[in-house]
Amino acid sequence: MPRYVVTLSSRQPLDQVFARMADFTNAQDWDPGVIKSLKASEGAVGTGSAFLLTVPAAGTYMELKYVITEFEPNSLVTLQALTPRLESLDRLSFVSTATGCEMTYDATLRFRGIAILATPLLALSFRKIGDRARDSLKRYLDADLK
Repeated sequence: MPRYVVTLSSRQPLDQVFARMADFTNAQDWDPGVIKSLKASEGAVGTGSAFLLTVPAAGTYMELKYVITEFEPNSLVTLQALTPRLESLDRLSFVSTATGCEMTYDATLRFRGIAILATPLLALSFRKIGDRARDSLKRYLDADLK
């Protein structure tokens, strides 16, 4: 099961970084692999909030519906997407530091059905996708908040 974990520091305040990251509509601003991201539920961001992300997949596009399954303000957000071929679990944890905050992004993919056979190849691709997102996310976390 492919997994990508990275811890990044930001000079921005914890509450502001948490709010930006918990709202997955912002994924298109920091993840170069996300073509479009929309909120698919009503109300404030929290447990049960849903987001639709459009991502490239084997020469076409796939829509992933992420749902927040855990939400602890300024501390933790866990999002899960399920399709017939994969399960994506993204766990973002946050801590305050003397100069801002740190965020650990822990992403796991579990392939389902026939896609399980492609796990070794997809794991290599997941690493490259993760590295690109990490670099873009670092810039996003350091950007001055508007």
